[in-house]
Amino acid sequence: MKEMRELIDTLNRYGYEYYVLDNPSVSDREYDKLYDRLLALEKETGVVEPDSPTRRVGGEPLAAFSKHEHIQPLYSLDKGVTEQQVRDFCTRAEKIAGNCDYRVEYKFDGLTVCLTYNQGKFLRATTRGNGTVGEDVTAQVLTIPSFPLTITYQGLVEVKGEAVIRLSVLEKYNATAAEPLKNARNAVAGAIRNLDPKITKSRNPEICFYDVNYIEDNSIRSQDEAVAFLKENRFRVFPFYRAANNAEELMQIINEIDVERKKLDVLTDGAVIKINDYATREELGYTEKFPRFAIAYKFEAEEVETILREVFWQVGRTGKLTPLGVVDPVDLAGVTVKKATLNNLGDIERKGLKTGATVLIRRSNEVIPEILGAVSVPETATEILPPKTCPYCGATVVEEGANLFCPNVSCAPRVAAKLAHFGSKDAMNIEGFSEMTASLIYEKLGVSTFDGLYRLTQEDLGALEGFQEKKTGNLLSAINASKTPTLWSFIYALGIMGVGKKTAKDLAKRYGSLSALRKADREDLLNVDEVGEVIATAVTEYFSGEGGRDVDALLTVGVTPVEKEEVVNGPLSGEIVVLTGKLPSLTRGQAAALIEQAGGEVGSTVTAATTLVVAGEDAGSKLEKAKKRGIKIIDENALKNLLNP
Repeated sequence: MKEMRELIDTLNRYGYEYYVLDNPSVSDREYDKLYDRLLALEKETGVVEPDSPTRRVGGEPLAAFSKHEHIQPLYSLDKGVTEQQVRDFCTRAEKIAGNCDYRVEYKFDGLTVCLTYNQGKFLRATTRGNGTVGEDVTAQVLTIPSFPLTITYQGLVEVKGEAVIRLSVLEKYNATAAEPLKNARNAVAGAIRNLDPKITKSRNPEICFYDVNYIEDNSIRSQDEAVAFLKENRFRVFPFYRAANNAEELMQIINEIDVERKKLDVLTDGAVIKINDYATREELGYTEKFPRFAIAYKFEAEEVETILREVFWQVGRTGKLTPLGVVDPVDLAGVTVKKATLNNLGDIERKGLKTGATVLIRRSNEVIPEILGAVSVPETATEILPPKTCPYCGATVVEEGANLFCPNVSCAPRVAAKLAHFGSKDAMNIEGFSEMTASLIYEKLGVSTFDGLYRLTQEDLGALEGFQEKKTGNLLSAINASKTPTLWSFIYALGIMGVGKKTAKDLAKRYGSLSALRKADREDLLNVDEVGEVIATAVTEYFSGEGGRDVDALLTVGVTPVEKEEVVNGPLSGEIVVLTGKLPSLTRGQAAALIEQAGGEVGSTVTAATTLVVAGEDAGSKLEKAKKRGIKIIDENALKNLLNP
């Protein structure tokens, strides 16, 4: 219907002017008059178009959030809090990629959301979640007017933004709220992750967009182009956006933000530094947790004084004793802090801490409470002495540098932490299996080994307090379902010293099978990206010792890691290929996928094991290393010829 289409277009234009540009061209009364007419037409015809502003009204409460996998991972950013860390970031980047073109934006303190569009229409909104899978919050985000329901781009695209609640909006909300909200960060997280969209709407959140996470045609090749795309498609983008060429210029901009942020009506806790060019980003790559081409500079957090009352020691799966300070409750950045982690005995001594002392506490990166040091130490304060024996099992502790360790591998918290790590989400992914459950089955059932989990029965668990039939059945089903993990998840689950998720993935990719990894000697392991002397030694000692027997026991109970399918007679079988520079037609991800499909392995750095380098435009230090080592170097056309002989 022509009138309905005209009303939708007009109202969406007015909404864009009001919510995004902050420059309304009509009165609220005029807007409401047109809105009411559109509602009447929709009721009369039974038709509601995808971009109708009436879709933004909160619907009925949801029973639960469904999960959604992002098209591309949403990485978190590594953090820096000092000028030296910014300089170190620049030095690392420029060592690999040469001169870099940086961009600086505000870092808002809210909840990251990812919006998906296809064929120009809004499909869904999700939270960041763990970076790979988030919660579908479409119904909640639909109540927010600061984003478009349709865009001009017709392909599949994901855009990222930060959901925030303005400080003035929060103040107004708290003035009449039955339960006032402590801070804007918690307020927006509670609004977006509330099952009732009406509550979301009542808190008036908005979204400030800052990046394109995925675009189908790979048409965006820089941060500048990403920001331009957002603006062209009428997303709300914060106007502060600066360019810099070096660390000195970056720090000037950061200092400017530190002054100006105090005048904003939005909670912000830092600045984000990104390298502009995507080809340079691909050159730098990623760690397991963070991209190497961006960093978040965090400003100093709020600090308060309180009294340290007690220190007790926790034991982790490696046996390391970590001190935990108990303090008088104090409100810090909207959170009541009662405990603060200390690093080790050396940390306690260096900071001059004693029980009874007045200490200064900061929420480090506004997440983990940290005791910075003693402000005053009265004569009645008590020295904090290191334990001579483990507080849990009584074993004599071992001192290694500034750290203390319990040497007893059967110490209850060590066993519980080891089993909990084995069953954790990124490891064997045993749903519903926590450290508390691990502790219970060790203490009550004597289960201390990985294979022991797979020998548990209905009768065993049924005898435990709190384990009714349904809970018991669910846990046994989850344990059974975990028998076919990916190879890298299995390697990570074993808890080999120094082997995190990134290294586990590298080992799985390099060896392809558990048996091949077990046979690898120390020298061969050193050829794996980012595996050094310590990790290589830890891996070989693990499989040749008690760890090898643990693996055999797991295989006996039916645990079978899913190993890489070998590509028989693939054109790149046996090749370890490194990509560098910008290729004419292929993205880094597309080229890597083609190489792996052809039986090759993609390495992130040039090592003695590298057999082939594919170089594109603006290739950096990897190309130079390949030339020095005499490694074969080809371009994209030659790669395509190899793939299609």
